[in-house]
Amino acid sequence: MAFNELRAIATFTKAAELGSLRQAAVAQGITPQAASQALTQLETYLGVRLFHRTTRKLSLTEEGERFLGAAAPGLQALQRALHGTRQGRDEIAGPLRIAASRSLMLPVLWPVLEAFCARHPDVEPDVQLDDRIGDWVADRVDVGFRAGTPPGDGVIARHLIPLQLIVCAAPSYIARHGAPQTIDELAQHRCSGFRHPSTGKPMPWEFLLSGEIVGRDVASVFMTNDVELEASAVVAGHCVGQLVGATAAPLIRSGQLVPLLTEHVSAHLGLYLYYGSRVAQPARVRAFIDLVVERVAGNAEWVLGAQELRRFGR
Repeated sequence: MAFNELRAIATFTKAAELGSLRQAAVAQGITPQAASQALTQLETYLGVRLFHRTTRKLSLTEEGERFLGAAAPGLQALQRALHGTRQGRDEIAGPLRIAASRSLMLPVLWPVLEAFCARHPDVEPDVQLDDRIGDWVADRVDVGFRAGTPPGDGVIARHLIPLQLIVCAAPSYIARHGAPQTIDELAQHRCSGFRHPSTGKPMPWEFLLSGEIVGRDVASVFMTNDVELEASAVVAGHCVGQLVGATAAPLIRSGQLVPLLTEHVSAHLGLYLYYGSRVAQPARVRAFIDLVVERVAGNAEWVLGAQELRRFGR
């Protein structure tokens, strides 16, 4: 039904309720002329006269009585639906669909989601963890997180933190095998490898070299497609690994890992928050985005500064 027809029916039912077209116009927030025109269009469309009316009096015709009886319940149901939807938009409750990388959900995003659930217990999170880049529209995602480069067109993206790539090893590994002093010396060490989530191919290690990001294929003695498992192998002293800063930073600060080749740490990748629109967002989505930005954006907990890299690297 076209919007002008719906407005005409609303004007008709209000006029029947109040017994005055002028009062119906005031209640609808339109001019008396617009109300009269809407009623005339409705009568023309239906091919019947709905009111007997003079400048002072308004009364329903027989056809108007029948039409009111048929139209009023449907209009009331529609008005309840509109009110319920607007009210639901303003309530921090209901389902919240989140898409995120497995490698970053637990260390970085879970503390935020835990705090959000405690603050808003009526929200029902539906979290999809996948390191591959999905279709946020088809998956009906409210809020998504992507590691790497910014999401493509069609979404609003906000950079939260840089994702450093840090070569590191456990003190026990360094005690047994020493530490590489150059990128080329990595070929003489036991290294880990990470398979790309989408292609299954080993990902090259990336370094900052002479102001540019360069990729190097590094032979591995331990290969996996899980960030946590790779970090566990490095912490256990089994190999040298290049880990994402969000994973490596707490382990380095606690002394479980030592950063290596610190002058070549790259930070060209990032963690991005993305969503579909700035307007017409349910309150639960707005509240979650606000909390993520408050807790994560620019948070140094997941990033090692230059001084920290030098200090821990020694």
